Amino acid sequence: MLALSIACTAAAVAWVYLVAAHGGFWRTSQRLPRVAAEPRAWPDVVAVVPARNEAAMLPVTLPTLLGQDYPGALTVLVVDDGSTDGTGDAAARIVGSARGHRALRVIPGVPPPAGERWAGKVWAMAQGLSAAGGSDYVLFTDADIAWETPDTLRRLVAAAEGDDRDLVSQMALLRTASGWERVVVPAFVYFFAQLYPFRQVNGPGSRTAAAAGGCMLVRREVLDKAGGLTPISGALIDDVALGRLIKSQRGRTWLGLSRQVVSVRPYPGLASLWEMVARSAYTQLRYSPAVLAGTLAGLLFLYALPPAGAIAGLAALLTGSGLTGSGLTGSGLTGSGAGPAALACGAGLAGWALMSMSFLPMLRLYRLSPLRAPGLPLIALLYGAMTADSARRHYAGRGAEWRGRTNLR
Repeated sequence: MLALSIACTAAAVAWVYLVAAHGGFWRTSQRLPRVAAEPRAWPDVVAVVPARNEAAMLPVTLPTLLGQDYPGALTVLVVDDGSTDGTGDAAARIVGSARGHRALRVIPGVPPPAGERWAGKVWAMAQGLSAAGGSDYVLFTDADIAWETPDTLRRLVAAAEGDDRDLVSQMALLRTASGWERVVVPAFVYFFAQLYPFRQVNGPGSRTAAAAGGCMLVRREVLDKAGGLTPISGALIDDVALGRLIKSQRGRTWLGLSRQVVSVRPYPGLASLWEMVARSAYTQLRYSPAVLAGTLAGLLFLYALPPAGAIAGLAALLTGSGLTGSGLTGSGLTGSGAGPAALACGAGLAGWALMSMSFLPMLRLYRLSPLRAPGLPLIALLYGAMTADSARRHYAGRGAEWRGRTNLR
């Protein structure tokens, strides 16, 4: 019990640090700022939409992008990346909805040059970038992203211009319609923010770099200076890689949360959500068994230990199990074991309370009940299993698939 009480105390101290000093990762206050004055001349924007087998998504999402109330020129390029479901035809049928200074083009994807290894999605993005011409900004967005309000792109560009940001990215609001989506999705964003605290990403002097792949507005001049997408050609987590690339050029980046950029892709069951996480989890760990072991141990220490210690300590106090001395008396527990049991219970409850409190803002963002917060340890264990399965898939030769295809080619 003494060892458990020490471990629970260490976990509680770790949670005090995370909540107080880890970039405010748990807060949801990083939202797209409203600038005081809009640009006098609106820059040209080319939106690149990599699309593989997205015939069902594009009729829902493309009209919302084309319907943006953006004062400048907006061109949308859909890269049909070897689809087999008629994605190109679905996009072509939407061309008629492009109006005025809007243009929509469908680019048939081709294989990368012989001898070059590209991640599938990054190669599709690169083809769109090559066709983008001399635009001022490139907006990389996914086929499942819907733009809920017509002024979203306008605000993105105004923020980039007004605050001199070279990359402005918004984390899309993911779907939480099914029961498993409500369990897994808010924690997915929470863990991402814990790994890459948005406030640190947005600090010019910070080395923390990341972006959210569903919405990445990039200044073309800085991207060209960095060599385009070639330096991250093999990146299986393209958004984080792009954030690092822009920061490596001393570019200014911004990443925040949004309720206006929304993913409409359904994940109706646990299997589809498991696939979403396991596809790239081991990639995030750089395929390192040591980092994998450390990550799983860290999840157990931070998330499983506090509730386990609280329950074990409370059980020991109530039953006298494992205590020395006279045990239960009329005045309560006595003996040298009562102190460690009480410490394990108290420190475990403190750590559990801190982690639950830190999860509340994300639950509010997704408009879910705060009563879900104490269940975060169980969700963390689920993510640990997904991460371990990601490593298993990698060594079985089934890792890094995107839309039914092995990613590197």
